[in-house]
This record gives sequence, structure tokens and C-alpha cells, in this order.
Amino acid sequence: MLGAEQAVLAADKIYKKHKTRNANELAELLGITVYECPFVNQKGVYKIIERNPYVYIKETLEPQLRNIVLLHEIGHHVLHRKEATILNGFQEINIFDIHKNKMEYEANVFAAQISLSDADVLECVMHGYSIVEIAAKMESDVNLVALKVDILSKKGYDLRLVESRSDFLR
Repeated sequence: MLGAEQAVLAADKIYKKHKTRNANELAELLGITVYECPFVNQKGVYKIIERNPYVYIKETLEPQLRNIVLLHEIGHHVLHRKEATILNGFQEINIFDIHKNKMEYEANVFAAQISLSDADVLECVMHGYSIVEIAAKMESDVNLVALKVDILSKKGYDLRLVESRSDFLR
């Protein structure tokens, strides 16, 4: 396994080479075949079949979540192709439940880094936006933005975001 720092570097390398943050374009450029599937619980699957990469995505996902899941699966392709071949693929039920699996965390870090530019997130922070507001403005997910803020903090940016609490009226 590579680690979060390598996931960030890999995402930066992919972005620098292909100049896109669009998940569908990246999948095509990386030679990944994407199929929509009528999954009930899982959101996505990354598999290698006869040395060819495939991603299966739940067909009813909202566009924003679909993009995140696809970037997550592309992260597995870039970071964990060897492991996916050995394990016969990765199945995602809840992509943000990463407590038990380092590879899931790395794929999420990859997705955060490639989908959210440093400059855009830093601009939002400078304007005083919370993570929730950044996520809304950038049409992303709060969890992905939180990962991105953590990445930026590790890069040396002094980010002190005020987080809102959803239980403040209790």
C-alpha cells in the first residue's frame, strides 16, 4: 500500500498529464470501461478482467456522487491495480467508511486531490467558507472537502476552518 502522500502525488501526476478533473474523461483517457449497474447497496466496483480495467457504477446515483464514486474507483485503478487483481476487485458500499481499509482511504484521498483544486479550496477558505459551504460551492461532498483540507494542511497551509455543528439546537 502506498499511503496518502503517494495518493496525492499520483492524483497530481494524472491531472498534470491529462488536464481534466472530469471523472468520465479520466476513465476514458486511462482506458477504463465504465458500466452502469442496478446495484442495490453498493455504489461502485473496480475490477480487472483479463488485464482490462472495469468500473461498475450504481445507475441511480446522483451526478455529484457518481462523479465522486468514479474518481474513487479511478483511484483504485491508479493506486491499487495489483491488489485489485489479487483480490478480484474492490466493492464500495459506503466510500467514506474507511476505518477498516487503508486502500479505501487512499482512493478517497486520490478523489479529493484530483477533483478539488488547491487554489479553489484555498480561495474559499480565504473568504471564510466552512467545509459545508465549500462543498456546496464546489458541488462536492463534505467528506471529500474535509479530506482536501487535511491534504492542504499537510502541505503546510495553516487552515483553521470553523465547523458548524448539526446538533447546536439540542
